[in-house]
Amino acid sequence: MQSFQLNRVPKFVSLYIFVFQLQKMQHFKFIDLFAGIGGFHIAMQSLGGECVFASEIDRYAIDTYKTNFGINAAFDITQVSEHNVPPHDMLCAGFPCQAFSKAGKQNGFDDTRGTLFFDILRILNHHRPKYILLENVRNLVAHDKGRTWQVIHKNLVDLGYLIPSKPIIISPHQIGVPQLRDRVFIPGILKDQTKEKELNIVVPKSKRNTTQSQAATNGKSSADLKITDYEEYVLKAWDEFLQGLNHRVLGFPVWAAEFGQDYNTEQLPRWKQEFIRKNRELYQTNQPHIDRWLTKYNNLKDFVATHRKFEWQAGTSIQSVWDGIIQFRPSGIRVKRPTEFPALVAMVHVPIIGWEKRRISAREAANLQGFPTSYKINPNKQQAYKQFGNSVNVDVVRYIAQQLFKH
Repeated sequence: MQSFQLNRVPKFVSLYIFVFQLQKMQHFKFIDLFAGIGGFHIAMQSLGGECVFASEIDRYAIDTYKTNFGINAAFDITQVSEHNVPPHDMLCAGFPCQAFSKAGKQNGFDDTRGTLFFDILRILNHHRPKYILLENVRNLVAHDKGRTWQVIHKNLVDLGYLIPSKPIIISPHQIGVPQLRDRVFIPGILKDQTKEKELNIVVPKSKRNTTQSQAATNGKSSADLKITDYEEYVLKAWDEFLQGLNHRVLGFPVWAAEFGQDYNTEQLPRWKQEFIRKNRELYQTNQPHIDRWLTKYNNLKDFVATHRKFEWQAGTSIQSVWDGIIQFRPSGIRVKRPTEFPALVAMVHVPIIGWEKRRISAREAANLQGFPTSYKINPNKQQAYKQFGNSVNVDVVRYIAQQLFKH
């Protein structure tokens, strides 16, 4: 399989950045709201943009932003009058996603953070920049049975913006970057600034890299990236579990606590009943193997509770846990194909490269998010992982913005 080097930008992306740079707009000014560490900034700058204002409230992100761009972003946008925001041609905003994320309480516009969208609206209403580009989690689309998206769409249209009838959902892996990270993007252009009646953004249909690239590295890693002895022990156990099964296709999470159980599940939610049923069937059809496995590993009593759950999402494409990309998550240990990394997230579930038995480095996380090699990473490793997990993907932003500017 073709090798994707995490320590450098892939040729596909390098070529498409080069083409974009040839086609970039003439000089324009943009503002960077909820700026994080500058994912929008890098993308807009590469297309000819000048940042005239940035806002961010996380002090670590503020430091990283200033280190890289020389701009003080320490402004709480809820406390900044729209009159004090400089004129601009484009508004970029990765507005906080906790109010819509599946990982949060999903209170939407009832959540204070959800109302930050209305701070975007008041700035748009005052300055009327030609372009807008917003980003949020995929769950924004389905939140509150679609009503949240309807509110956002209606408000932007009422301000005079041409907005796609449906939000743009795109992942980096669809443009050649090996990361599965679905996000919602909302591009817009003032209706009186375009002859277009619809705003069409092309999203590649590919759901996998056409080259089936295997994620690889340069082989250089520091000792602190290596998995612990305990983690290796747990993964070794689950690999042995997998090897002895009568089939590898598991379309459900494995819950070891359900092996051999027969208590009544009627009072449980239907989805949970179904998972339990499948786990009990798995045990019954593999009982000799599973019993030996449980005995060997002391009925998993040495495992952290969440590590007694296992999600095999690699199908038959690989043969071993050690051939995949691994994450230790609250929902269990997850193993994916080696073609794409799982989404980097702020909760710091740092992906593990199975065949190297180590986590990816902060620099590799930066590469997966499209940050250039010249970018100065926060020296606090935990903050660095968190920041790249929170960031927009630079390559995806650039891809959408370049199409938007053609209108």
